[in-house]
Amino acid sequence: MLLLKKDDIKKVFTMRDAIEADKEAFRIYCEGKSVNPLRTNISVPSQDASMLFMPGYVEELGCGGIKIVSVFPKNAQKGKPVIPATVLLLDGETGEVSAVLDGTYVTQIRTGAASGAAFDVLARKDSKIGALIGTGGQAEAQLEAMLAARSLDEVRIFNRNLSKAKAFANLMDKELESYNTKFVAVDNSDDAIENADMIITVTTSSTPVFDGSKIKKGATISGVGSYQPHMQEIDSTTLTRASKIFFDSEEAVLAEAGDIIKPLEAGIIKKEDLTGELGSVINGSVLGREDDDEIIVFKSVGISVQDVVTAKKIYDKAVEKEIGVKWF
Repeated sequence: MLLLKKDDIKKVFTMRDAIEADKEAFRIYCEGKSVNPLRTNISVPSQDASMLFMPGYVEELGCGGIKIVSVFPKNAQKGKPVIPATVLLLDGETGEVSAVLDGTYVTQIRTGAASGAAFDVLARKDSKIGALIGTGGQAEAQLEAMLAARSLDEVRIFNRNLSKAKAFANLMDKELESYNTKFVAVDNSDDAIENADMIITVTTSSTPVFDGSKIKKGATISGVGSYQPHMQEIDSTTLTRASKIFFDSEEAVLAEAGDIIKPLEAGIIKKEDLTGELGSVINGSVLGREDDDEIIVFKSVGISVQDVVTAKKIYDKAVEKEIGVKWF
């Protein structure tokens, strides 16, 4: 069994690798070639937190796995990861655990890569301006995925606390300097999305974080923060203006994502307005962007096949390059 820490993973696996892994995962999922049960979500009321268990199996890659991930917002005050996680990769022939991976980092890169995959497939080729709303633990990977998908001149960054937005922008100037993109902290979400070609929301807000009437024609929006029915980052106006609405998993989104559940229950949108899963665009069975004026929404809550495929790709590269610690 191989133990792979964050630093080990970073040595062998890039964000571009993660985007390709997610694209493969979404294709496998939509073709029904994986076992991907809905996550088990155990609430921890005393901490306003959740513990989630996400198993999965992919026959064609000969592997299975489970991610144990928690969302504990109060950890930020303790200097601990807000979303701690561990991924176990299982050998599909023996059932043995072949690797234990830093699930916090795997979650960050595969969740960021979901947005990257959506932008890679759906965003305008000439996209130059991005917007990132939210600067928590997932934000850096989301930002890098945006940059890996399209060569952007500028990304506007919004947090309700402007000083946090500025600190994050300054940090990204160093961490992501190789992309040669300008990062600008702004003090309201209207400024963030103005004329933006690509927009990511990565918050746990229960109310919409931007005004959908102000989104430009041709924009692509990725909503990744909302993962429970009471949460809603994307307003109904955005959905009614959208030409297409895609998901990582329609089943998972309709069970978990307030961004879609609330407008459906209110009758603002209908199931007929939902286009389908991103994997169906990747395998060519459904059309993605058809013209430059389409507003396209991608809603992701995360599915275990992403973790299994990503973990398998990381493991294979680590074995090839002899990275990691062999336990037994």
